[in-house]
Amino acid sequence: MRRNVLPGLRLSLGVTLFYVGLIVVLPLAALVFKAASLGPEDYWRIVSSSRALASYRVTVLSALGATVFNLFFGLALAWVLTRYRFPGWRIVDAMVDLPFALPTAVAGIALTALFTTNGWFGSILAELGIKVAYTPLGIMIAMCFTSLPFIVRTVQPVLEDLDPALEEAAQSLGGSDWQIFRKVILPLLTPALLAGVSLSFARSLGEFGAIIFIAGNQPMSTEITALLVFIRLEEYDYQAAAAVASVLLIAAFVMLALTNWMQSRALRYTVRG
Repeated sequence: MRRNVLPGLRLSLGVTLFYVGLIVVLPLAALVFKAASLGPEDYWRIVSSSRALASYRVTVLSALGATVFNLFFGLALAWVLTRYRFPGWRIVDAMVDLPFALPTAVAGIALTALFTTNGWFGSILAELGIKVAYTPLGIMIAMCFTSLPFIVRTVQPVLEDLDPALEEAAQSLGGSDWQIFRKVILPLLTPALLAGVSLSFARSLGEFGAIIFIAGNQPMSTEITALLVFIRLEEYDYQAAAAVASVLLIAAFVMLALTNWMQSRALRYTVRG
């Protein structure tokens, strides 16, 4: 009888469920319980206050902008890293993971130093009339920095595994470069792109450390939702913090459900194709 190297189903399943329950389910349940301790009227008053609505707008629009930018730039970066070898390739490839390893507060301080009006980039942009630090544009740049690896590292393995024979067959049939990319490569990349986009957007929604230094944190204009939650915690208003945080939690669940549905559709049509 073959002996399994890893522990059996009961032990591994028990450890897994215990970990998921302790690390994931329990904190989320505590958040929901705290938010639910408010009455419906109080809950709605907190989550629909003008300051909270403004923070949702700033957070979601900045996250959308960062995700759209990372979609194109991340795809281009993954393509270059996969299809070409050049001096410094390993350095560029390693730097993609830098936002994973770098503390977000350090990233925020570095970006603020670069993009303030007397910084290296900020001084040049200021001459063009573009202000980055302490504006929503600064928030978007911080989100771009921290969420870029999610798209690159999700798409890169799929690009590496693409069969070159598919492109060669399309070329032999007279397809142009754009037609080959749109009709052959892009459909195969779509599930990975959707996964990367959803992870990038989710990371942007919850980013805190890299943003608070460059955002300026002005209520109604550059205050993100995560900071509003932190402010309510500092005021010892735990119920209000939980209520606002629950909105982010609901948004994350809706986004993940939508992304999974889109991924399943893309996979189904890819297999059929």
